Amino acid sequence: MNEFVNFWTLVTEVWQNGVAGVDIGRALSAAGILIGFLLVRKLLTRWILAWIKSVAAKTHTTIDDAAIKTLENPVRFAPVVLGVFFATQHLGLVGIYAEIAENLVRSLIAFTIFWGFLELVRPLSGFLSRLEKHFTQELVEWLIKALRVTIVLIGGATILQIWGIQVAPIIAGAGLLGVAVALGAQDLFKNLIAGLLIIGEKRFHNGDWIRVEGVVEGTVESIGFRSTMVRRFDKAPVMVPNTNLSDTAVTNFSAMTHRRIYWKIGVVYSTPIDQLREIRDQIETYIHNTDDFAPATEVSTFVRIDSFGASSIDILLYCFTRTTDWGEWLKIKEQLAYQVKQVVEGAGSSFAFPSQSVYVESIPSERPEIYVPPAEEKS
Repeated sequence: MNEFVNFWTLVTEVWQNGVAGVDIGRALSAAGILIGFLLVRKLLTRWILAWIKSVAAKTHTTIDDAAIKTLENPVRFAPVVLGVFFATQHLGLVGIYAEIAENLVRSLIAFTIFWGFLELVRPLSGFLSRLEKHFTQELVEWLIKALRVTIVLIGGATILQIWGIQVAPIIAGAGLLGVAVALGAQDLFKNLIAGLLIIGEKRFHNGDWIRVEGVVEGTVESIGFRSTMVRRFDKAPVMVPNTNLSDTAVTNFSAMTHRRIYWKIGVVYSTPIDQLREIRDQIETYIHNTDDFAPATEVSTFVRIDSFGASSIDILLYCFTRTTDWGEWLKIKEQLAYQVKQVVEGAGSSFAFPSQSVYVESIPSERPEIYVPPAEEKS
């Protein structure tokens, strides 16, 4: 009987002392408090969010509605923080354990706050998009990314400070590490600076059709910190380092105001001068009277007898279309080709094709005789 009493004494002692001086009953009740907050979290946040949304709906601006929508997840996490706080308070911890519990609650509060700031960047990006009148879309996107990174870094530093970890020595060490890394990552920083120059100079934007001679030709999809992704017309993506785009001539076809047609039309040498004038005048009249072509007052437009080629008289045709769309440009150029053929043939001339003539001034007098085999005798 005494052994049983001793055993029960041990059980009671363990129950009362538990872990870290907290009896098991108090620990179980603290766990019940936390579970209770987790159970009512969905109901509580739904009620709070519904009330906040109703208040925001009465305002004239839509920024607060977007902000509340993005803050739903941090708000839903708030009851968890409350549950941890009340549970640790109920435990009545002392000493180092009380300090750890307090730091944990402080960390969760800081995490929730900076999480909310990070989520607020999304509706703020819509406000920053108004700056595209003064800055490029790509620069605004970079500002948003830099803002998000800054919030994460400040939030991380705040949590480290709560746990007594000094951030200044870490920053100093990171500075020394950065110097060492910079010596071996010069290309990375060159590409980063080149990307800033590309965005600042507004060389091209997302969706533009560009050509970098000897590198790539295609549509710009994104301008990153180190490289720019250009998708070729065969749909293959090409990652081009930003230095290649800042130090090399880049042709931006999307920035064209007009699209050029530059031909040399060769007619046969037997074409009389009157027919040449007729061909030239009719082609020029067609270009001037067709709305698809830009007028000569805006762009250079020429239809002239240009040169005497090896096998043709060449007519220079130089004009620009109003459209820059490739498909429409091809259609206009096709109609112009039909018209040129009709004009040339209607004038009684024809197109020349590459040929070569050989002139013989004299035939040598001492020529070998042509051998004629004798006829066979008939018996």
